[in-house]
Amino acid sequence: MNRTIKQKLAEIETLCRRHHVLRLDLFGSAATGQDRPDESDLDFLVEFVTVPPGSYADAYFGLLESLEQLFDRPVDLVVESAIKNPYFRESVERTRARVYAA
Repeated sequence: MNRTIKQKLAEIETLCRRHHVLRLDLFGSAATGQDRPDESDLDFLVEFVTVPPGSYADAYFGLLESLEQLFDRPVDLVVESAIKNPYFRESVERTRARVYAA
């Protein structure tokens, strides 16, 4: 897993609690240690606890913005239940690494 992620686990945990995250995984090049901080974004897979329908967007976009500020790089935030493409799911499964679990 990316060294920067490891160094910021406490901050990530705080963000996850604030934004109603049940589970957050890293995937892609940062999960395998092959990312380039000057070029690569961070890919996260998220599952939220059940939140009222009107609060879901706040949780999603709040977490996305908070992660981008924390790491000062672009973040792709993918909701696990939204993955429909089996090839993409397989790619995610090959590299995913747990970052946070409630």
